[in-house]
Amino acid sequence: MLRVGLTGGIGSGKSTAAAALAELGAVVVDADAVAREVVRPGTPALAEIAARFGASLVRPDGTLDRPALAGLVFGDPAALRALESITHPAIWARTAELIAEAPPDAVVLHDMPLLVEKAMTGEYHLVLVVGASEETRVGRLVRGRGMSEADARARIAAQAGDDARRAAADVWLDNEGSPEALTEAVTGLWYDRLMPFERNVRAGLRSRLLVPAQSRPDPTWPAQAARLLSRVRHAVGPAARTLDHIGSTAVPGLPAKDVIDLQVGVRSLAEADDAGWLRAMSATGFPAVLDVTEDNAKDATVWPKRLHGSADPARVAHLHVREVGSPGWRWALLFRDWMRADAAAREEYAALKSALAARHTTAGDYAEAKEPWFDVVHDQVESWASRSGWTAPVE
Repeated sequence: MLRVGLTGGIGSGKSTAAAALAELGAVVVDADAVAREVVRPGTPALAEIAARFGASLVRPDGTLDRPALAGLVFGDPAALRALESITHPAIWARTAELIAEAPPDAVVLHDMPLLVEKAMTGEYHLVLVVGASEETRVGRLVRGRGMSEADARARIAAQAGDDARRAAADVWLDNEGSPEALTEAVTGLWYDRLMPFERNVRAGLRSRLLVPAQSRPDPTWPAQAARLLSRVRHAVGPAARTLDHIGSTAVPGLPAKDVIDLQVGVRSLAEADDAGWLRAMSATGFPAVLDVTEDNAKDATVWPKRLHGSADPARVAHLHVREVGSPGWRWALLFRDWMRADAAAREEYAALKSALAARHTTAGDYAEAKEPWFDVVHDQVESWASRSGWTAPVE
């Protein structure tokens, strides 16, 4: 099963995207519909609302007087918290039921208007955001919903802004054009990414970069890493003692293979070998790479680790699991920070990577060819750590 979050500001066209995905076969769980369902006549949540805010909120036909309730809680944070303490548990429980009822090979689309505001990125394999400019959205709201321009702009201003939405978006669906253009983009996404991603998650397969081509520095790499790490945190919780973006994509301005490297620090690798950990990671889209059990050590010892890969066909990522404080854990952080701090070293490494990528046709051969350079600069890296006072981050 693939869990996909869908969001977008008012007037963005999110409903059009949800309808297109439903037509393609997605199981849509509509957060607004669930919120209405849990306060239908006769529900426990409606009874609690009446007890807390007054029986007059229940109309003679047994339905909730939503405008009257909104008037009671608007501008009253305490009242809003009280209402949410009643409705939210019911909403989340019903949402979980609907997701659990979906077939094991489903793409489940959670249509969630407040996904960004509630920082829910980690709960999904992928987040889709439908976006359009404020002017486009205002025009749609005025023409299509009969709002005044002032009301439309106020509604837009009350929601998360585009910067926050872009930071949460694995896929930004630009909707400045026609509904047909958005439907076409969604259809391509369905066949090119969502369906293969779902198959990979179900089969426990990771995506791989087969050639070592170097990409120009992508300023979105850190945000992509942050989203991936939020999913790991959601999957394994406090067992992940540290979560870090490492490797070349974590160094601003450094060309790199388009592969996000991440490090998870654990108290003991026994935790990462636990069946519960492995199930959680695989279900989240990070299947284990069982034939990788150690790093290339920079001394005569063994540097053990575990490795997981991303199942997303459009985002190759390597998740290195190491014990906090171990030599391999420390080296990954130290090397990253040295690269960030030393421009000359960064240029030397970039030149090496470019030359090796030109000579090696597979990512595996390329990675192996870099190892002697790491051995050569090891003392230089340690010297920089001593001079700069660098220390590994504390848990």
